[in-house]
Amino acid sequence: MSMLRRRKGPQPPPPPPPRDPSPPEEVKAVQQRGKERKGRWSCLDCCCWLIGVICSVWWLLLFFYNAMPASLPQYVTEAITGPLPDLPGVKLQKEGLQAKHPVVFVPGIVTGGLELWEGHQCADGLFRKRLWGGTFGEVYKRPLCWVEHMSLDNETGLDPPGIRVRPVTGLVAADYFAPGYFVWAVLIANLAHIGYEEKTMYMAAYDWRISFQNTEVRDQTLSRIKSNIELMVSTNGGRKVVVIPHSMGVLYFLHFMKWVEAPAPMGGGGGPNWCADHIKSVMNIGGPFLGVPKAVAGLFSAEAKDVAVARGIAPGFLDSDFLGLQTLRHVMRMTRTWDSTMSMIPKGGDTIWGGLDWSPEEFSECAPKKNKINDSHLSKDVDTKMIEVPSRVNYGRIVSFGKDVAETPSSKLKRTDFRVFKTLFLIYSFNECFGVCSLDT
Repeated sequence: MSMLRRRKGPQPPPPPPPRDPSPPEEVKAVQQRGKERKGRWSCLDCCCWLIGVICSVWWLLLFFYNAMPASLPQYVTEAITGPLPDLPGVKLQKEGLQAKHPVVFVPGIVTGGLELWEGHQCADGLFRKRLWGGTFGEVYKRPLCWVEHMSLDNETGLDPPGIRVRPVTGLVAADYFAPGYFVWAVLIANLAHIGYEEKTMYMAAYDWRISFQNTEVRDQTLSRIKSNIELMVSTNGGRKVVVIPHSMGVLYFLHFMKWVEAPAPMGGGGGPNWCADHIKSVMNIGGPFLGVPKAVAGLFSAEAKDVAVARGIAPGFLDSDFLGLQTLRHVMRMTRTWDSTMSMIPKGGDTIWGGLDWSPEEFSECAPKKNKINDSHLSKDVDTKMIEVPSRVNYGRIVSFGKDVAETPSSKLKRTDFRVFKTLFLIYSFNECFGVCSLDT
């Protein structure tokens, strides 16, 4: 028994050594750096915070915009400025006017929408989507593809092979050029107040890029306009249509009136009295009868007022490619294929612009306009007594065709020498450019 030893149980681990209550200097430094990081914002934190604030404000404003009643903006405006005047259509409605003659709108250049009906592989998903008009989103998404589909064939003046771009039909073709940029929308809305609707209004949309006669060759647009006018006259009790062309649409409708009375197959075969039998009146808006100078600038350099402003803001940007964005040279290459530009080349020849033996300036004697003493732009060093003012200012004659000519069929109108309108045109041009002019003629 003495040889047996008693087995001992497991011994508890030794107690840890007492910890020093004060941490070492290295631990203190790490803890201090951690506290400094927590109290200091990084650039990423600031960006995330800014994005979050912008999104929150945006969604909050969107919520209030959708939640507020539709009449609130008008109520606030009337509370500040007083009651708003009635729209012209509402005034006419109160006066008892009602729809009578059908109305035909003829849009001008670049204001009509164009949509894609057939395109290349780069234009997948754009079937019947607007390439021109609307949001112009495809210009930024695929600019090279957009330029390719908006260009015409240099040989035929029509669509390139494998591409079909056609004008949008209906009143939506030219009611708005872009969101918030109306063309015919306000006029259509005012006409609707006195009873006009789609069956008494027609938008004579056409492809404004191609030549006037090619709109008939490719799309039979002139024939469609003729048929729609005849239909509107027959379905409205024989009342003739009132045509409202704008800009290049004025020239296009003049071409239509000549075409519709010409014999087939080159014309519409309507006979010499077709216009007199179907058209009540034509109200031209901004018609370029003598052409526009910017058509020449567009052919040579694609320069325009907007382009000049862009050049002033960012010189050299339009002449280079930046991040794949197509610039001025691509726009110029595209616009030079549009035959419609040639229809607005300045006209008149020697009768208006002069020749080798005379010039328009020789018929006028211009003098600076006399400024008032209180004019802010008048320099103190200028003696107002030295400024000569012509004793007699001739602003030209007002040309009026009269009711008898307006009711005469177009086939019986006599052709007048254009020189009779020279004086009026010259006075207008000089007044616009140099101020008051006195003409001897």
